[in-house]
Amino acid sequence: MRVLVVEDARSLADLVAEGLRDQGMAVDVAYDGLEAAAKLDATAYDAVVLDRDLPGIHGDTLCQMITERDQRPMVLMLTAADSPGDRVGGLSLGADDYLVKPFHFPELVLRLRALARRRPYARARVLRAAGLELDPVHRTATRDGSRLDLSVKEFELLTALLQASPAYLSAETLLEQLWDEHTDPFTNTVAVTVSRLRRKLGNPPVITTTPTVGYRITTPPD
Repeated sequence: MRVLVVEDARSLADLVAEGLRDQGMAVDVAYDGLEAAAKLDATAYDAVVLDRDLPGIHGDTLCQMITERDQRPMVLMLTAADSPGDRVGGLSLGADDYLVKPFHFPELVLRLRALARRRPYARARVLRAAGLELDPVHRTATRDGSRLDLSVKEFELLTALLQASPAYLSAETLLEQLWDEHTDPFTNTVAVTVSRLRRKLGNPPVITTTPTVGYRITTPPD
């Protein structure tokens, strides 16, 4: 899940971003509306955590700009304005959810995951292929009924591969979807994570690698 945190209070923005990364999300940060608009033009995000009172471009204006996009990200407004009128106003601008500061971080995580499932082109809740079954809501994954013990990044990687199955996902696409803008584009982190995931999935292998093409889930031959 790729998320953009837009917050002019740098300490809060960095704290939220680091917490979301610990949950396996790929997170970029913008400290004003202009920087956010530029990043939205460059990257396809699943969700935006958006402060309302921003310098550069006000959060309300930025929210309206986002809602006019095709296949737009979901918007969670994060603001200190907590009156019923403020909440109605934010939602009327096109925001998909509204969370008041101060907030409990686990609630922010749950709301973001719920927004991702509500996207118009979101996939089925439980993903199945090649004897694998993954439930993004309950954060569980099994192979042939046996529970898999995956790290947060391995879980997100398996989710992406199952969502794309039977198509391939290139290393570049996976890097863009699951890692943030600070990741070295020439790193081998995708290959390393795939290798760890492949070991945990066991035999026979269900992740196929095709050089210059990418990775995909395949059903082992009988």
